[in-house]
Amino acid sequence: MNITLNNDIKGKILDIGGGGEGIIGRLYKKRVIAVDNSQNELDEAPDCFEKRLMDAESLDFPDSFFDSVTAFYSFMFMSTETRKKAAEEMVRVLKKGGEIHIWDVNIKNAEKEPFCIDLKICLPEEIIETTYGVMGFGFEQSFKKTKDIFENLNLICVLETENESNFYLKFIK
Repeated sequence: MNITLNNDIKGKILDIGGGGEGIIGRLYKKRVIAVDNSQNELDEAPDCFEKRLMDAESLDFPDSFFDSVTAFYSFMFMSTETRKKAAEEMVRVLKKGGEIHIWDVNIKNAEKEPFCIDLKICLPEEIIETTYGVMGFGFEQSFKKTKDIFENLNLICVLETENESNFYLKFIK
């Protein structure tokens, strides 16, 4: 799956699950604070943005601190309950009028067989090819369920796309 990202997100950005390839951090650099609950993932990410070891369910930032919040293929690694708590925290730390951007994938079942997705991510200055994968109970997710989580938190969905197994959602607080 090919994904093209441009430099079109505004302000100070919180990137949920921003370790590993650090896609959002690579694109927006010093404007990003990436949080991840794995020190190894943070260590693997490039050093062009701020990285903090933190759980998305309990963010250590004040209310209304960020202009934008992103989650680039991060929800797929969370259980349904964790996604809901992370979404609540994302909304809490987002300024009024701010944006939430979510790129992720529909997963029907990862219980008996690993679920993997190959991505080719095209940034203005580089192309990154990677595979994300999960296995176990509780990783099921969908475009509709993800959208519902944020709409139930009183966010307005202003852009949505879904193709093949991937989706993108943009919300305004």
